Amino acid sequence: MEVKLAKTAGFCFGVQRAVNTVYEQLEQKEDRIYTYGPIVHNEMVVRDLEEKGVQVLNSREELEKVTEGTVIIRAHGVGKEVYDLLERQGVNLVDATCPFVKKIHRIARREEQNGRHILIVGNAKHPEVEGIRGWCEKVSYVVESVEEAQNFTLPEGEKLCIVSQTTFNYNKFEDIVEIISKKGYDIIVLNTICSATEERQAEAREIASDVDAMIVIGGRHSSNTQKLFEICKKECENTYYIQSLDDLDLKTSQSIRCVGITAGASTPNKIIEEVQKHVRIKF
Repeated sequence: MEVKLAKTAGFCFGVQRAVNTVYEQLEQKEDRIYTYGPIVHNEMVVRDLEEKGVQVLNSREELEKVTEGTVIIRAHGVGKEVYDLLERQGVNLVDATCPFVKKIHRIARREEQNGRHILIVGNAKHPEVEGIRGWCEKVSYVVESVEEAQNFTLPEGEKLCIVSQTTFNYNKFEDIVEIISKKGYDIIVLNTICSATEERQAEAREIASDVDAMIVIGGRHSSNTQKLFEICKKECENTYYIQSLDDLDLKTSQSIRCVGITAGASTPNKIIEEVQKHVRIKF
């Protein structure tokens, strides 16, 4: 069986940087280490860190109880109020926010000060989007679908700045922007989808359109992996979403001669290699 592995599969720059940051802090072993939320959206990575003593703080209430040690800000970023809280508590803060996400924080704050409403194209419940909204002093807006874009309203002539969650589907972003651009606002659009995300999605689409089965590897809560699955599913009906090799139940037959593999930005290379080797050997 032929196996096509996406060149862009696996850790992106921001995720690798965040994970390395936590392991570097562990090597120092100077005090208790926490991450505010899972450092990345991959259960196996988070589990390994927890086994090494890193504690995940899952809520604001848990964070408020920390009075010593080191708190590492996750790759997805957080709002300004979290930085302010940690400063008041005198806790050591290590910022592992992806630089591409930090850029959106700066854009949102700057454009709001310039009198524009901030509209984020993305998932309102995703921690990255929540973090971006946390840098806006006024009301910000989130749109995730074409239907929501059609229903979005502000008084005509209002100033608007559109940004995107870094892992959003590029084609959906374009569709949403096109709809909102026709509403008569004074608008600026800043495509803040990470270039690595665009490349990963484009490669996944190309591979999925040319194989008999497609495997997408990543955490269940990983936004960028979910987008990859959606993209691949449109191109290849026989698409599987797995977290690890244990989840793989590839239904093979005479008609399956070529399998494609891609993975989300938080998926360790070890897992990708295990899946690739298994498919090559078993089938």
